[in-house]
Amino acid sequence: MKRILVIHTGGTISMQEDKETGEVNTSSRHPLEEISTVLKGRVEIEDDILFYLPSPHIRPDHMLKLGRYVHEKMAERNYDGVVITHGTDTLEETAYFLDLFLQTRKPVVVTGAMRSSNEIGSDGLYNLLSAVRVASCDEAQDKGVLVVMNDEIHTAKNVTKTSTSNVATFQSPQYGPIGITTKTDVFFHHKMTRHESYPIQRIGKRVSLIKAYAGMDGDLIDAVRESSVDGLIIEALGQGNLPPETMEALKKTIQEGIPVVLVSRCYQGTVQDTYGYPGGGRQLRDMGIIFANGVTGPKARIKLMVALEMTTNRTELEHMFS
Repeated sequence: MKRILVIHTGGTISMQEDKETGEVNTSSRHPLEEISTVLKGRVEIEDDILFYLPSPHIRPDHMLKLGRYVHEKMAERNYDGVVITHGTDTLEETAYFLDLFLQTRKPVVVTGAMRSSNEIGSDGLYNLLSAVRVASCDEAQDKGVLVVMNDEIHTAKNVTKTSTSNVATFQSPQYGPIGITTKTDVFFHHKMTRHESYPIQRIGKRVSLIKAYAGMDGDLIDAVRESSVDGLIIEALGQGNLPPETMEALKKTIQEGIPVVLVSRCYQGTVQDTYGYPGGGRQLRDMGIIFANGVTGPKARIKLMVALEMTTNRTELEHMFS
């Protein structure tokens, strides 16, 4: 019998709806704590509550504490896999941090819910059951941290929340899920080609995220630079371009030794140094801006926070993002 550790951190999956007001909030008792009775005789479950936080309250230090807790619990007892319940608003960021941080071959699965436990059509219990089944699956090993929602299995690196309320909100644009779950089986149809992990001891670097827009000037970049940040992520236009009015502020930022990482605000495609006009990708790369592919702006921010705990050397940072 497989032994699975379920760690609860809060979120809608652990909340209930007030039928009089319609408000969704935390309750005095975790509504999913009896999950082990549903799986009795098939999987041995250890249920643990680490946090009781809605996901907008989750910070990087919570993510690090969660990662350390997973390591500690797996060192104490020989678990076959770990399932983490989490609010959906920042689930993808926590999952990606864990993917970068954890040093384990065993399955680690993050799941959540779009509807609280006592709402009509609640998806929490079903998602949790699916996540436990994936974590119990031998094929789930060596695939990094996975996100299981709505019968689909996604990688932490590629998954993102695409709808504010739809139960099918978690998608991996351009890549798709790497597997699916049914009522009786778990199927994987893609394989990870590489995985990276960084055994950091702390996460305290300040990294800001800015989204580019038409007519943007350097004021926001200057404000961020003057706030003593350790790094900056910019969601650029198209293939990786910015309005020319931002160039001077970017030059000052780079001259002060603050690494700037560029992703696209588009959810598909890659950033490239294609265009040579002022503000184009070629000029940005020549200035020393680091191009990152395969991650969104929020995930690039998580990765830069992790990377800066390892090095501040631009060449090494560029290699980590390439």
